Amino acid sequence: MLEFYITSFVTLFLIIDPLGLLPMYISVTQGFTRKRNGIGLRACVISAILLAVFAMAGEKVLSFIGIGMPAFRISGGLLLFLTAVEMLFNKRSQRREEQSEDEERDDPSVFPLATPLIAGPGSMAAVILLSGETSTEFNATLIVMAAMVTVLILTYLFFMMAGAAERMLGKTGINVITRLMGLLLAALSVQFVVDGVKDLIVMG
Repeated sequence: MLEFYITSFVTLFLIIDPLGLLPMYISVTQGFTRKRNGIGLRACVISAILLAVFAMAGEKVLSFIGIGMPAFRISGGLLLFLTAVEMLFNKRSQRREEQSEDEERDDPSVFPLATPLIAGPGSMAAVILLSGETSTEFNATLIVMAAMVTVLILTYLFFMMAGAAERMLGKTGINVITRLMGLLLAALSVQFVVDGVKDLIVMG
């Protein structure tokens, strides 16, 4: 049981990559200084709920509404690409300067943080596969969910370091990182689409 927990933890930690998410988190939460910790907490809680649903119900959730994992990958990739374009051309920061910080419509906690960056196709697929690893499926699901919660707690702890990291980097450093992360996010989004298309071809 401990070995399975460690396997689940390592798998989800590598896929979610909390440390790798920190620069992205700094970039998408620019202009939300006072609300940053709240955004990070909401993103992690929403991710926990989404991953728990997929751990318990798996592909049944998507198939119930007529969506396959390939389509989910492709749509998530396309939406993520739009966010990447905004980051590359600094549109997100410009728009936030024109808005009040109290406005909720630009809150990035649900998209792109909770999904698809934290609870994305990769982590969703991982919890589905891990939950069916052992013969006692219910116990496997509980272990997977425990590992998932541990990873998300670590993710939030990394998010709490964002303020200190941003002060170290300064405005110029953040602008450079924002554009770099936009480029990497664009590549990641294209990879989501490519993986989805490959899955469609295999299924076809």
